Amino acid sequence: MFSGSIPALATPFRDGTFDEAAFRKLVDWQIENGSSALVPCGTTGEASTLSNAEHHRVIEVCIEQAAGRVPVIAGCGSNDTRNAALHMSFAKKAGAAAGLCVAPYYNRPSQAGLIAHFSHLAECCDLPIVLYNVPSRTVTDIEDETVVELVRKYPERIVAIKDASGDLSRVADHRMGIGHDFCQLSGNDELWLPHAAAGGRGAISVTANVAPRLCADFHAAIAANELEKARELNDRLFPLHYAMFSDASPAPVKYALSRVHDWFSPSVRLPIVEASEASRKAVDEALEHAGLV
Repeated sequence: MFSGSIPALATPFRDGTFDEAAFRKLVDWQIENGSSALVPCGTTGEASTLSNAEHHRVIEVCIEQAAGRVPVIAGCGSNDTRNAALHMSFAKKAGAAAGLCVAPYYNRPSQAGLIAHFSHLAECCDLPIVLYNVPSRTVTDIEDETVVELVRKYPERIVAIKDASGDLSRVADHRMGIGHDFCQLSGNDELWLPHAAAGGRGAISVTANVAPRLCADFHAAIAANELEKARELNDRLFPLHYAMFSDASPAPVKYALSRVHDWFSPSVRLPIVEASEASRKAVDEALEHAGLV
């Protein structure tokens, strides 16, 4: 259902509030530079610091500005099943193509709890679901058997997974358990190339925020089986992948965007603070290595 370079969009703030004008510019720039879909209100979008009203407005603006040029996968995750269902319902009405639903964080549900959570979301709204597994943040891991059970139970609802577990064997496990047509997207930029080699369709990317054309070209090279070109582009992007996490995310990517565009502020919301001097240095060097500044 989805493929290619899909940025997990940063949410710009100015004077403490959502900078709608900058976000509209970011959406246009991403589409003009080859991004195949957009993800507002994910982890990189600081969804955990947005009020529900802000969360919904960011989704609404993204869909409005994209204007059907690319699909929008709206971040709908929450550690409260009822609130996730609320986000799903809003995203469906706003015109999202799917909802990105992270494993509930902090609560530490069992695998039975995860099945109950995602089953409720699948049954309460007909918006397609992209599972999001990122145990380094949520603690809870959506285990392979749980993914297989959910997809078999709701094949028309649960259409993809963003896997940020870092375990590349899961790509094959999911292919064996579900089938080759199930859409698997990497959630780790630095693993995008081997994830694709194992059967992945693309990545929901942090780096694509600041390097959309390079990331789109990288995916195109992979899709065309032009491995030499893909490796060359991967080498250009690799320091940037690590620089994006040289401090608490999304501070580094917001700093990087402020280097590339004067209309994008590096401002973040507490408890995240702006990128440290060491992080800014790492980002500057990576931007130069990639030829972006």
